[in-house]
Amino acid sequence: MDVLIKEVVSLKDIKSFVRFPNTLYRGNPNYIPFLFIDEMNTLRRDRNPAFEHCEVKYWLAYKQGQIVGRIAGIINRLYIEKWRQSYARFGWIDFINDADVSEALLREVESWAKARGMTAIHGPLGFTDLDPEGMLVDGFDEPGTLATIYNYPYYRTHLEKLGYQKDIDWIEYEIKVPDEPNETIARIADIALRRNKLKLLHVQNKKDLLPYARELFHILDEAYQHLYGYVPLTEKQVQSYIKQYFGYVSPDFVPVVLDQNNRMVAFGITMPSLSRALQKSKGKLFPFGIFYLMRALKKNDRADLYLVAVRPELRGKGVNAILINQMNYVYNRIGVTKVESNPELETNHHVQDQWKYFEKRQHKRRRCFIRRLDL
Repeated sequence: MDVLIKEVVSLKDIKSFVRFPNTLYRGNPNYIPFLFIDEMNTLRRDRNPAFEHCEVKYWLAYKQGQIVGRIAGIINRLYIEKWRQSYARFGWIDFINDADVSEALLREVESWAKARGMTAIHGPLGFTDLDPEGMLVDGFDEPGTLATIYNYPYYRTHLEKLGYQKDIDWIEYEIKVPDEPNETIARIADIALRRNKLKLLHVQNKKDLLPYARELFHILDEAYQHLYGYVPLTEKQVQSYIKQYFGYVSPDFVPVVLDQNNRMVAFGITMPSLSRALQKSKGKLFPFGIFYLMRALKKNDRADLYLVAVRPELRGKGVNAILINQMNYVYNRIGVTKVESNPELETNHHVQDQWKYFEKRQHKRRRCFIRRLDL
């Protein structure tokens, strides 16, 4: 039976595009649904400021009238300007275990990218580095997280048969939280605070944290600018992220380090794990999803690390130890025993070195694939 590829053109189509993975992974205990409203905000042209500098197409694959796959194509002009590479991105890729379906989807996005002068296509990637990225290639029997993509093992095989190769990998760790802060890290943190004349920000609620939100994203741009594929966020994107996500943030889970002039120099963003809550809610806020999410935020024995950034001039001066030590106190107080690192580039040895003081296991690996279009 032939595969029919249709471009997503209507709001109804976008909803079908977002919902397809829930059908594909129904009954899979390790699949974590994305929050439906967040996915819609990301994929809709009228809600995501990234469309101001991105050319985007979505497609659905059909067989016998049923949706059997999906894919997004993204040309990020800011990426091309920064990295001087005419690369398109593919993302939001899911398909049944049928080689005809995967080939039809990927050839469609390749044809689109090539017609626009692109020399290669890589992914899975999103609009920004803050979107989930990387195809799971190891750790399929581990539960996913809100920040990551889950996929079946056969995805990799399909891509490799179509000529896609590894460009770079991310690795992930599950870290056991010590019953009390590590003495070495605590000592390094104390020295770093005194030597660099730093202090931790103490706030009582989200409103007290909000004035630092824009500066947080500016530090992120400084710290991440050299990482694979990273593109600085526009001011509109920063405002959108603040509006969309700061409502979920608990100040206890966001350690912030200030210098003697009260300038932010480092931060960490962590959250109680929402994985099980999202499974129970199936990615929906209503009627009961909001209850599951709020309960997970208040009482949880697992947490996820999302972002850690230190101003470049203070990198390697013990500031990371300040953040880690503070989170250890918080986790001990509220009963968190395990933490997911979420993806970190395999080449980012500076980040991986900080886990040497902890009991850990490297349990997942995900990959960005690439295929040349100009050969």
